[in-house]
Amino acid sequence: MNENVRDLNSTEFKELIASCKLPILIDFWATWCGPCRMQSPILHDLADELVGKIVVAKVNVDENEEIASIYGISSIPALMVFSKGEVVDKSIGLTSKAALSAMLIKHI
Repeated sequence: MNENVRDLNSTEFKELIASCKLPILIDFWATWCGPCRMQSPILHDLADELVGKIVVAKVNVDENEEIASIYGISSIPALMVFSKGEVVDKSIGLTSKAALSAMLIKHI
């Protein structure tokens, strides 16, 4: 695991969303999901490139069903950008680095 990508449980997720001043990119994923495994290196690259500008975190939907349900996650990977506690952008399915970067730049 990359030190710039955090794995969150439900409690940590709620605390991060409520307190973080930076935009947060959350990857909703599962271990059995092939596209999720393909998305992971892209997230790690972005996390390294945007240190101090965004926070990147992952939420395993199988281990955190309550959070997945609250945000209506029915397909993964589901990527959501949070700012000031609110969802401000999202992408469903495997997303390219260029597309994710463009999505994040709007919120930095």
